[in-house]
Amino acid sequence: MKGKSMTRVFALIFAVCLFFQGCAQIYKNPDFDNITKDHKRVAIVPFKVSISQPPKDFTAEMVKDAEKNEGYMMQRQIYGKFLGRQSKGEYTIEFQDVDETNALLAKDSITYGNLEKYTKTELGRVLNVDAVLSASIIRTHPMSSAASIALGVIFGVFGSTNRVDINVTIHEVQGNKLLWQYDHQASGSVGSSPEELAKSLMGGISKTFPYKRKK
Repeated sequence: MKGKSMTRVFALIFAVCLFFQGCAQIYKNPDFDNITKDHKRVAIVPFKVSISQPPKDFTAEMVKDAEKNEGYMMQRQIYGKFLGRQSKGEYTIEFQDVDETNALLAKDSITYGNLEKYTKTELGRVLNVDAVLSASIIRTHPMSSAASIALGVIFGVFGSTNRVDINVTIHEVQGNKLLWQYDHQASGSVGSSPEELAKSLMGGISKTFPYKRKK
């Protein structure tokens, strides 16, 4: 009986892993190595966040504020994760500090609200980088982080049914070419805070990140 129970446990773990990893779709430009051979710097712009099922008590303005706050928090969280790996020499490029990125965007009157109106080439030239990493997140509920939602933790809407659809892309600045894309869908508490979501996201993309130094 003990052996059968352990077998069921391992099967369950495998099924859960398959659920979280099986939904990921990855694209890498077949000419990536040639296009990026001289790349030195990549910028991470604020994430575009959309909340599809906000609490009924939320006004449109509250939803917009939550989306914006989460977009900047995810930018900073992912930058921190990448920076930790960059410091270990894992990548062939370096990441532009997000404070510098946001300051340069602001100087050119590029805001969270109008960011999508600019091509990656236009953004890259403003930021003086070789490539731009951007991401969009569609989620069913706001994050439960107090910083993201000083607005609504009270309403008790943060349960285990949260669903998160993530799309991460890297575009070359010079020709606006798509270099790499990562699509993933997750559900459960994995997306209930910026820290948890960033950790889950990095766990998924770290093995296939295209600027990884070859051993």
